[in-house]
Parts: sequence; structure tokens; C-alpha cells
Amino acid sequence: MKLTTAVLAAGAALSLTTAVVGAARFRQDARHQAERNDAVLARNQLDWLAQMSTNPDVAKLWTPEDMDVEEYMQLLNANQLICMLSLRDRLGFVRAGHLPWYASKLMESDVCRRYWNRFGDLRAEEAEGDDRAEHFTRVLDQAAKNHPQAQPAAA
Repeated sequence: MKLTTAVLAAGAALSLTTAVVGAARFRQDARHQAERNDAVLARNQLDWLAQMSTNPDVAKLWTPEDMDVEEYMQLLNANQLICMLSLRDRLGFVRAGHLPWYASKLMESDVCRRYWNRFGDLRAEEAEGDDRAEHFTRVLDQAAKNHPQAQPAAA
């Protein structure tokens, strides 16, 4: 092989390697930016939920007509916990197979079950079209069904 051919081949290989590494880096940067955006949006939502679950005057503006403000504030507090778990899951901080355990722990709480019974269908609608969100919702729904609410005693 002539020296010029070898130099050209080496240059082409180096260019191809650089292009592949650059493309991989671009995909990684895009994924990290999406994760940062997700975290910022979740932080905004969690801040809003914190205000709503601790300030009755603010919560009163958004409370459904058929619900007491104090109950709504409690349910929003449960929503905070669910949103935090959802963010951890979306960012990959929940190890494979551990989501059902976390969901079960959340649903041991009466307020989380009350929240899910009232707003779980809304969350399922919101998750439509997002495979990860749909999976998260199904896991939480199953955990809620595994911890049924206590039925009031007959009078």
C-alpha cells in the first residue's frame, strides 16, 4: 500500500470515528437537556403543590366544589409524594423492578389512597401516549388496589 493511500485511509477512519463520537455526544447532550427540563418542570410543580398544600387561602381558589379545603390540601400533599416518586422514576433513580415496592409504600398511607381514588383516573389520562408515565400509573393503580380503603362501619 502506498503511503498516500495509507494516510488517506487513516484520515478517513479518524473522520468516521470523530463523526460517530460526535453523534453519540450529541444524543447524550440532548438526553441530559431533556432530563434537566423534566427536573425544572417537576420543581415548578412541586413548589406549586407545596404552596397549595400549606396555604388554605390559595388552595381554596382551586378546591373542587364538592370537596373541603382541608381535604384537598391533604390530597395535594399526597400528590407531592407521588410527583417526587414519578420524577425519580423518570430520571432513572428507581432501580428496575423497585417501582412496585415504592408504590406499595405510598399506598400504605390512607391519604395517598384517597388521592389516588379521587384523581388516579385524571393521572391516567395525563399519562396517555407516554409509555413510561403509563407504566408508572399502572403500577400505582395496582398498588392502590392492593391496599383497599377501609370501608366505614355500618350504622
